[in-house]
Amino acid sequence: MSELVRVDLVKLTNQTAVMMAVIALALFLPAGTLAWPAGWIFFGLMFGLSTAESFWLIRHNPGLMNERMSGVGRKDQEKWDKILLAIVGAAFFGWLGLMGLDAVRYRWSDMPRWLQVAGGILFVHSFRIFHATFRENAFLSPAVRVQTDRAQTVVRTGPYARVRHPMYAAFAVFAVGGALLLGSWYGVVGAFVLIALVARRAVLEERVLRERLPGYTDYVSEVRYRFVPGIW
Repeated sequence: MSELVRVDLVKLTNQTAVMMAVIALALFLPAGTLAWPAGWIFFGLMFGLSTAESFWLIRHNPGLMNERMSGVGRKDQEKWDKILLAIVGAAFFGWLGLMGLDAVRYRWSDMPRWLQVAGGILFVHSFRIFHATFRENAFLSPAVRVQTDRAQTVVRTGPYARVRHPMYAAFAVFAVGGALLLGSWYGVVGAFVLIALVARRAVLEERVLRERLPGYTDYVSEVRYRFVPGIW
């Protein structure tokens, strides 16, 4: 087990370094400057909180950590999901770049400081929802696939007792909070575009789970809402 964890730490370090480098470039190159306090707060919170979550997973659920690191691109991942994930990824980095242009280089947006602070609070809260979701669901793959290799079952507890896709709900809070934190009204609009994309993915994912994961149809009848209780 220790050897497996050591290999995972090397992969995690490499993946995290590449991801954070791309995020930094997507933020600061369009901004045209490193003198962007909100950008550094966004970057620091994302790096610190996501890294802490990754190490929590390695300690408490290394199997899920391995799945998070290697699930995308596997043969049993749905083909449409590979395409949609590429679109979401491109849209995400484009969203970051747009906010650098908007909030810093051209200053199209004029957002009150208190609203940026509120966005920061939302941004941090999104990671609380992410953590609750990771803690509850040992099958939380980044890819749409039924994990027969890991004996996947339906999760009904924790945040899954309230909504069927708490991970996507957390992402919605992350996107809106992040755009507000960075002070970009165009980013807020872009956040809802990203939310629409993951909402579409949720609908398509449920079709797969209904067909291939025993008990999921019953779960859908028990928990009515996908993202927001009482709304959708």
